[in-house]
Amino acid sequence: MNALLCLLLAADADLILHNGKVVTLDAGNRTVEAIAIRGNRITAVGSSREVLAKERSARTRVTDLGGKMVLPGLIDAHVHAVDASTTEFRQPLPRIETIGDIQNYIRERARVTPKGSWIVVPRTLPPRLKEMRMPTRADLDVAPDHPVAFDASYVWSANTLALRVSGITRTTANPPGGEVVKGPDGEPNGILRNASQLLKGVERSQSFTEAERLDALEQMLRRYAQAGLTAVGERIVTVPQVALFEKLKAQNRLPVRVVMTWRPDSNRPVEEIEREIRASKWTTNVGDERLKFGTFKVTLDGGQSVGTAYQRMPYGPFGRQLYGQTDPKSRGTLFVEAEKLYRIFRAARDRNWQLTAHSQGGGAIDALLDAFERLDRERPIAPTRSHVMHASFQSPAAIARMKKMGILADVQPGWLYFDVPALEKVFGLANLRYFYPLRSYLNAGIVLVGGSDHMLGFDKDRAINPFNPFFNMWMSITRVTREGKVIYPEEKVTREEALRMWTTGPAYLQFSEKERGTLEVGKLADLVVIDRDFFRCAENEIREIRPVTVVVDGRAVN
Repeated sequence: MNALLCLLLAADADLILHNGKVVTLDAGNRTVEAIAIRGNRITAVGSSREVLAKERSARTRVTDLGGKMVLPGLIDAHVHAVDASTTEFRQPLPRIETIGDIQNYIRERARVTPKGSWIVVPRTLPPRLKEMRMPTRADLDVAPDHPVAFDASYVWSANTLALRVSGITRTTANPPGGEVVKGPDGEPNGILRNASQLLKGVERSQSFTEAERLDALEQMLRRYAQAGLTAVGERIVTVPQVALFEKLKAQNRLPVRVVMTWRPDSNRPVEEIEREIRASKWTTNVGDERLKFGTFKVTLDGGQSVGTAYQRMPYGPFGRQLYGQTDPKSRGTLFVEAEKLYRIFRAARDRNWQLTAHSQGGGAIDALLDAFERLDRERPIAPTRSHVMHASFQSPAAIARMKKMGILADVQPGWLYFDVPALEKVFGLANLRYFYPLRSYLNAGIVLVGGSDHMLGFDKDRAINPFNPFFNMWMSITRVTREGKVIYPEEKVTREEALRMWTTGPAYLQFSEKERGTLEVGKLADLVVIDRDFFRCAENEIREIRPVTVVVDGRAVN
């Protein structure tokens, strides 16, 4: 028995929670009545009688749970906290569900914005618009005295004035991997696919002081805690963003644990990227359990919501309406060719990085697994706990390859709810058989890691890609789309399996399974008390579960 555990067991508890249902998720999958905490560690789990008798002293705070359920601290392995943190810091985001909502937003901003100044519509994804299409310049021309841009991530739209001030005409050359989409008349219709860099003078983000950025990021992290999360995986960090997290930690302003993913710019010569990797002091597990590095990332393709994810099959005729595609044979875009990807990954693995790539489309998944297989032939890749990120459009063959190499899956089940209605029109229902095939993963013995891909908005239920973990678990369990349709019920998971996707799975991915993910003696005291029984409440109530108390390091943070 190590010295820390001996110390914990020999001392009285600071806090005891009893008369509850404590879900340990330990090897015996026990549910017990009580849990004791001293400092930031768990000192006992068991019956109320035995824990109170063993751990209570005059100084111990004792809380009667009144039958409430306690879960291990929940972990969202995939968020973009830095980007999301400033989106509503100064003003609430509008509710945008139709092109009419977009036009109303433009008109409102035009009334308070000087003529000639840019108006940027907050990010909205076309599959989530009632019209299921990208707005064109004609839609955005409701404020003709302002250059207007609509942000849909990898695809943007611009109005007539925005095109004019940017010098974008029918003769403008397409950038590498991008397209200035033309209308039937041969003129740009405003849609810029992987080509928003052609817009001149547009401010893609508001200006903030460092103090404001720190405040905004802390507020975002507190929103995660209020939703029931005790740790998150920040899936893209730059050097300045790492500094923000480090300053918050130094000031004791990190309410949840953060595991960072480094993604250097891959749109550079491979030799330059290799040199940057070798020179960096960062690698997996540099830091501690409050703040550390986790994964090295490459972006392989775009997004399924904007038709740039690199697929095994063409997007088909509906892709023209939904995404503004012009090529009926388009499969999306692969951003990094095979040899370059291999060399980048090889340099990163030589620095002991865990590896992943943004890979939504099936073609991108296959390209990623090709690179992993080359590395695996040189040295087994399984110990790195490398993973496929997103892995939206899977196949039995790809799942088998992942199993053989010990590759994990970082998945976002919430997209089943939002995107399937549009994707069914694009690909047909049959081609969505392996869209987030959670059961197939588990049957193959692949570790599932749940996340939201939260990127915009402060509200856990209304944000683009809601970060409410109970909504995302509910989706994994039910596979119900926003239209009320169950998409391939054979891929459902059980309640316990869904819970493990937000506890033991991400803890394992983050090399923290000895510290987090379960409620066991000696582990960090991260837990969430919820308002109803996760396992016994009605299925539709799962998404409505609310945290009562969220504890990180033995202290309530919500």
